[in-house]
Amino acid sequence: MQNSSNQTVKNKGIYLLPNLFTTAGLFSGFYAVISSMNGHFESAAIAIFIAMICDGLDGRVARLTNTQSDFGAEYDSMADMVSFGMAPAILVYNWALQDLGKIGWLAAFIYCASAALRLARFNTQVGVADKRFFQGLASPAAAALIAGSIWSGSEYEIDPTNISYIVAFVTALTGLLMVSNFRYHSFKEVDWRGRVNFIVMLLLVGVFVVVSVEPAIILCLGFYLYALSGPFITIKTIKKLKVEHIVGDEPVEADNTELQQETHEREDTSQNTSTKNNV
Repeated sequence: MQNSSNQTVKNKGIYLLPNLFTTAGLFSGFYAVISSMNGHFESAAIAIFIAMICDGLDGRVARLTNTQSDFGAEYDSMADMVSFGMAPAILVYNWALQDLGKIGWLAAFIYCASAALRLARFNTQVGVADKRFFQGLASPAAAALIAGSIWSGSEYEIDPTNISYIVAFVTALTGLLMVSNFRYHSFKEVDWRGRVNFIVMLLLVGVFVVVSVEPAIILCLGFYLYALSGPFITIKTIKKLKVEHIVGDEPVEADNTELQQETHEREDTSQNTSTKNNV
């Protein structure tokens, strides 16, 4: 009886390492809100990118160290809502939308509400949806698009009042992309623990060098291209575009095409490899 009681108490504990990264991301998102309220828009945008890095690390650390838990998943979702929902919405409102009146705060609200809906839908589809793709633009990528735009605008001293309507349109559109059915590559099929060619490491070094030259504009352009890739991939991998391919409450599979062909090619390759090993 004593061992059972000790085991129950032990299970109520919280894993430190992955939740430490989650807390760091939450702190970065909260810092972005405070900085934007004080007019420090560039610092706020950078803080959102830091939150994005922390969000990418907490899940991977949990899997690598076998410290996954229901508490960690829920805590991560709550932190994401602050860092990638509230923080970008408040940041973009304070930067360019507050002079637009209702149009400004409605555009920011569309983004914030879409982030909440995107996270809720993602949580209900864990273990069901195709892991190779996201259904809709992921909230960290959406936040990075908004933050990258503001970081670039602040660095190049662009007057936000001159582009406020454009910013409102981009903000609302980014929110709608999050709740769309467009398919975005998740890059979860990458084996981070596997071996790679030496040339791959050289290319990664080159990427870091290129980004460091003009991080604001390069990251901004990169996430704009990623946001556009969803509609492109969806249209390319279906025979006939329908309403449910754009918006809906169920995950949409490609009609056919390159994704299914790619799956068959992988299966054939696996079977050939297995045959060779048996021989």
